[in-house]
Amino acid sequence: MSNSYDLVVIGAGSGGVRAARMAASYGARVAIIEEFRVGGTCVIRGCVPKKLYVYASRFHEMFDVAASFGWQVEARFDWPTLVANKEKEITRLESAYVANLEKPGVEIIRDRGVVTGPNTVHLVGQDRDLSARYILVATGGRPFLPPIPGAELAITSNEVFDLPALPHSILIEGGGYIAVEFATVFAGLGVHTTIIYRGDCLLRGFDDDMRLGLEAGLIDRGVKIIYQTTIASLARDGADISASFSDGVTAPYGAVMFATGRSPNVDGLGLEQAGVELAPNGTVAVDAFSQTSVPTIYAVGDVTGRAALTPVAIREGWYFAETVFNNNPMAVDHSQIPTAVFSEPEIGVIGLTEAEAATHEDIDVYLSRFRPMINSLSSHTERMILKLITEKDGGKVLGVHILGHGAAEMIQLIAIPMGMGATKADFDRAMALHPSAAEELVTFKAPTYIYRQGHKIGG
Repeated sequence: MSNSYDLVVIGAGSGGVRAARMAASYGARVAIIEEFRVGGTCVIRGCVPKKLYVYASRFHEMFDVAASFGWQVEARFDWPTLVANKEKEITRLESAYVANLEKPGVEIIRDRGVVTGPNTVHLVGQDRDLSARYILVATGGRPFLPPIPGAELAITSNEVFDLPALPHSILIEGGGYIAVEFATVFAGLGVHTTIIYRGDCLLRGFDDDMRLGLEAGLIDRGVKIIYQTTIASLARDGADISASFSDGVTAPYGAVMFATGRSPNVDGLGLEQAGVELAPNGTVAVDAFSQTSVPTIYAVGDVTGRAALTPVAIREGWYFAETVFNNNPMAVDHSQIPTAVFSEPEIGVIGLTEAEAATHEDIDVYLSRFRPMINSLSSHTERMILKLITEKDGGKVLGVHILGHGAAEMIQLIAIPMGMGATKADFDRAMALHPSAAEELVTFKAPTYIYRQGHKIGG
């Protein structure tokens, strides 16, 4: 056990683990400090278990469609089985993360680390100090709880995966990724689900066609949506929780979940005392190379507030190690990040929305709505939506937005040509693969409507 390192990483999530592994592979003596479980939010109580639960929730609809293809299915869902199998998988992944750290020689310290200076970290549990040439803060974020009476009665994305039983009903406050994804999960598992949101449409910042398409899809699946309202207070009501709304209405629910955003994990880390500048929203302020206002202290991932996505944290951790320990300065390009919402219907997007593109470009917009083939033999009428936004006259592709089956998988592949600066003409040269939903992206003949000098024409 040493007290002196080239790098001390605080937080063993995706960004911290990648940085530690890479730095160690370049010969650095590295320690990583974690007070909970190795793997961070994504592996333990985020992306991975969430998608497993989304898969579970989709079987209900698949069983329904199966009848139109001749299958007779009698199914019964068991929540404890899902929870137990989820735990087995994340435990396996945690073990893999630990092994990948130990292989290049990273020392894992199970404790809480506090920054006490430009080159020192205090271990709270062991009551000893570590010295380091560099310190990397990769502590991620935590769910935000609104300061209302009874907030402690609600659950967040931290607790939702391990409920002892499914509630008969749930109220979810929020309008972002987490809210709509868990509304999908609970509704798909047979729970009466309600979303309450202060805005007037879900997924603020996404393209409007995606937002409206998702709203319709959720309502079609039985999700009730209450707009322009918030939860004012919560109180215990027998086995239920009584929610009082900002409009004066009160209603009981089996569970209440807050999905109202996340806050950076900086409390008690000693950053400000060490001279590290924080942004007004509490995130750690960094430059393009993830360096803070203290030259020896860096930060990556959600704690920086740049883009709260696991692949972004991984890339930031990798580039930090390249810059500091491989004499190869690399800055992450945050301008073109593919992202997916694992709701039902699913959404995958990259690039500019129509509203964003129309403010500074003459653009062409190609839009297709169609019934996916899997629904063609059933009574399901939901449409897929594929949207392509380009510079005028076959120019550069500025944005791609997909709603429906396989949207996430499609958008990952679209990110490759977009990163290469592909044009509409490049898409046109691609041969269509039939029958597929993705072929729509390469078979658009004429714009659905256009924008010239900021004015919409047609459509």
